[in-house]
Amino acid sequence: MLGTKAATAIGPESWRNSTLKGIKLSNTIVNKSDKSCDVGRSLDPLPHLRDTVSQLSNDEIHRYTREVRAVVAKLRESLLETNEEIKSLTRGREAIEKALEHTRKDIRLNKDSQEVRMSRPPREKGHDGADDLLNAEKAHLINCKKALEAQLRSVQQQLLVLDAARKRLFGVLQERSRVLDLLNHSLSSITNVNSAMSNMSSSGMRRSKSVQDGRYSRMNYSNLPDPLGPFTPEADQALADADDARARSAYLRRELREAIDRTDKLQKAAHKSVNDGLTQKLSETVTLKQHLGVSFGENRHGMHRAQRWYDATDKARSYTLGPVASSDLSTRERLDRPMVKVFQRHPGTQLPEAQEIIRGGDGLLQSLTATSRNIGLLRLTQLKLRNDIKSKSAAAGIDGSIIRMRRSKSNHRWTLGEAF
Repeated sequence: MLGTKAATAIGPESWRNSTLKGIKLSNTIVNKSDKSCDVGRSLDPLPHLRDTVSQLSNDEIHRYTREVRAVVAKLRESLLETNEEIKSLTRGREAIEKALEHTRKDIRLNKDSQEVRMSRPPREKGHDGADDLLNAEKAHLINCKKALEAQLRSVQQQLLVLDAARKRLFGVLQERSRVLDLLNHSLSSITNVNSAMSNMSSSGMRRSKSVQDGRYSRMNYSNLPDPLGPFTPEADQALADADDARARSAYLRRELREAIDRTDKLQKAAHKSVNDGLTQKLSETVTLKQHLGVSFGENRHGMHRAQRWYDATDKARSYTLGPVASSDLSTRERLDRPMVKVFQRHPGTQLPEAQEIIRGGDGLLQSLTATSRNIGLLRLTQLKLRNDIKSKSAAAGIDGSIIRMRRSKSNHRWTLGEAF
């Protein structure tokens, strides 16, 4: 009976339930732990997390620094181009300063020419074509001087702009280069990427992932400025300002060359025109001087003829009047010579000999007076011709000295403080 009867729990039920709850709780926690382990196997970091995170950080640093190096290369290239543009514009400034110095020397030479021409004799100081040419040359030179000075001011202002752009580029370059201390600064791998990639494309070779992720990223950084990226707005603005300054400088250099060429041609044309005008004036002066010399000779010849005629007339008048003392008269020269006395014994036999002698003497006296007056006029004319020849000689010498001075100083190899 005892063997067939079901076993009866001896312990209390609460005690049993408490144990069963503990078992269930343990099973539940075990299942949850197993599930957590399964989830951890798929989601939890691997044991080499530190190395992996470090490698990812290094990759990000490499990518960023490579892009920054590309930006720095662009900034350095722009800086070098700006330096070369400053050198070119500086040479242009030196050229325009030289042209301006030549223009000032030409103005001084024009002023000296006018001052020397003021020393001509009063007879030759009349306004002529050479004075007009000198005034026209002076006006052209003053206009050229003003234009060159305006160009020089523009060049100086542009040099200041280029210098400011260069300083800004240098500052941005220094700021961007702060993260490149541990990176190779060689530009060969950057500047030759395009050619290397084009060669690889033409040969049919496939670019590896390192090329795509490395070199390609070094050249193709984002064109959009990012304040926290490699290509900052400051770098973009510095590059844009430098490009604008270089473009303006190149345009200004072209204007400089054109202005210098135009000024040089105008100066040479004006200089040649004045020299040709002075040479023509000198030729005209020498020609007139030669004509004056011929006239002076003819005048002297005419005066000699008049003097000989005066002497002959005076001698004829002396012969006509006869000797001064009556005692010197010979019998044949007397008005009361025997033949006349015998002839006048008849009435109405008066002879006009005395009246004719008196009339002839008066006529000879009038001829002497007219000849003397003509000789005086010839002497006055001779004096005028002599003074005119002297003035022409002085004027020709002055114009010739001006021409020689202008030709000797046309090479501008003299200083403005040099004495004339």
